[in-house]
Amino acid sequence: MRIALIVMCLLGLTACGVETAGTAATAAAMKKQEIEQGRATMEKVKRDLDVANQQVAQRAAQAEEATK
Repeated sequence: MRIALIVMCLLGLTACGVETAGTAATAAAMKKQEIEQGRATMEKVKRDLDVANQQVAQRAAQAEEATK
């Protein structure tokens, strides 16, 4: 009887550890995905800024040509 109680307690504690490890793994995977999405967003913003800067430079050159 005593051994059965000890085994049941150990199984209960083991299950808690497995759940904690699973939760930590899930949180880490979510954080990794957030980081990847952030990087993708940052790259898109960089590209958009480069395009905008090129357009400004082209318009400035056109304005300069028009004033000559």
